[in-house]
Amino acid sequence: MKENKLSHVNDQNNPTMVDVSLKAVTLRTATAQSIIGLDNKLWNQLGLDNSTTKDIYTKKGPVFQTAIIAGTMAVKKTSDLIPFCHPLAIERCNFHIQPKEGYEICIECTVTVSGKTGVEMEALTGASVAALTVYDMCKALSPNMVIKKTCLLSKSGGKSDFNSD
Repeated sequence: MKENKLSHVNDQNNPTMVDVSLKAVTLRTATAQSIIGLDNKLWNQLGLDNSTTKDIYTKKGPVFQTAIIAGTMAVKKTSDLIPFCHPLAIERCNFHIQPKEGYEICIECTVTVSGKTGVEMEALTGASVAALTVYDMCKALSPNMVIKKTCLLSKSGGKSDFNSD
């Protein structure tokens, strides 16, 4: 029976980067989500509703556009932030930001690469940093925001596919 083993620990129990040298190059995509909860006062102050598709503005500038830029920069720097992530040549990075019922802003980040390793960490990093940027852009109006959840929604193209639905 094969023992469950952490992929980032070698036989000597030392941390290591996963060896992807013998893996095939495949198209790999991952989508992650971060959800920010606002209080109703801030929600109303920003003029949000569930059908908002336009950006919102604070004294710092356009909130969603800035979050997309910051999230994209974070996706490209993931291997600098997380020790055992392989540097990847990102081929696609898309964000979707949408206010939702319950005074929430939902940020989705989808990343695609042709490579030997997945892009889950890049998508999670992008969604997280975009959420932190929304927080930073709005904190002068109200610190009553909570980054409630960051999670992987789906991944495809590697050893196994995943979909949270």
